[in-house]
Amino acid sequence: MQLKRSYIAISLAVAAIVGWTIFEFPAHKAQASREDSSVIPVVAVTLATRSVISSSITLSGAFRPYQEVDVHAKVAGYIRRIYVDVGDKVKEKQTLAVLEVPELSAQVTGANADIRRSEDAIHRAEQDVKRAESTHTAYHAAYTRLKQASQARPGLIAEQELDDSMAKDQEAEAQVGSVRAALAEAQSQLSMARATQDRYATLEAYSRITAPFSGVVTKRYADTGALIQAGTASETQSMPVVKLAEWSRLRLVVPVPESAVPDLRLGQSIDLVVPALGRTLKGKVARFADSLNEETRTMHTEIDVENPDGTLVEGMYAETTLVLHQKDNALTVPAQAIRRANNHATLFVVDQSSAVVERPVTLGVENGERIEVLSGLSDGEQVIVGNLNGVQAGQRVRPKVVVQPSAVEGQS
Repeated sequence: MQLKRSYIAISLAVAAIVGWTIFEFPAHKAQASREDSSVIPVVAVTLATRSVISSSITLSGAFRPYQEVDVHAKVAGYIRRIYVDVGDKVKEKQTLAVLEVPELSAQVTGANADIRRSEDAIHRAEQDVKRAESTHTAYHAAYTRLKQASQARPGLIAEQELDDSMAKDQEAEAQVGSVRAALAEAQSQLSMARATQDRYATLEAYSRITAPFSGVVTKRYADTGALIQAGTASETQSMPVVKLAEWSRLRLVVPVPESAVPDLRLGQSIDLVVPALGRTLKGKVARFADSLNEETRTMHTEIDVENPDGTLVEGMYAETTLVLHQKDNALTVPAQAIRRANNHATLFVVDQSSAVVERPVTLGVENGERIEVLSGLSDGEQVIVGNLNGVQAGQRVRPKVVVQPSAVEGQS
């Protein structure tokens, strides 16, 4: 009886073990399967796309006049009248002021008198030449006749008479040469007098101070009656009359950093933003120093800006964006997708089996937000853009596509 009860107990235990195996193990296996699925991480990816990309640099600078000069007098004198003041717009060669130079007027009068005296001397010398030539012609003709007669009938003409005639002929010829030399001297004196007159007339014209170019008077140094020294006199410190600046065109001076210098081009079109006016203007790179400042490692660069309405003034600040590189059909990825180490760049790609693949890539244009990929990537591939340190090559992941705004724009 006791043996029977033991057998029943063993049977119940075996049944319990079998039942647990049949009903409990499948449920445990399904739960483990669900836990394995939840372990696969979700990663943010974006599609490699083609778009416009450009790299640029933003610089600021101040406007300067295209030309600016202190206008000096070329002769010393007193200002008889000044016609302009600060803010006046003038044209090229317009009279700015007139000087009173009394001694210069006297010198011009003396030069005119010297010209008239030289002209009279030339007239007298010309008459002397004619008279001397006429006398020489008569003496030469007389000598020629006597000589011919003496040759035709020897002894007919006395030798003394023939010698006297020849002497008079030679003397008359010498007189012609003398008066011709006097005429040449008088002509030289006239040329010198005219040169002196031209010089004084030029100096007299300098008494009218004119604008060397069209612009605006930015400063006035002298008033009516002020003594102005000649700007050409090195031994004195001459005072200018006015300061003139050209405003129809301005120079925007910006310091270009060393890294951007190789991409700078003459004639390059530039957009300028003037905060004080709230306007965007057009300019172009007109000139640069072609050498770097050793302290700042920047290059002096000037951008010409047209200013026909005169709204821009000296000293105004403007911001300009220099486009260094631009490509219209570049394969780009977000900058946060790139890993850099030891001058090499890589990125993570999710392949068709949802496995992570690390790709070495060659980079091109960068603008801070997106980077051009020259090799190592194809259009439409899924590139991991977040938590790069949390994934590794060969790992299975669940990609989740995110939209990158800059991928649509493709601009810096």
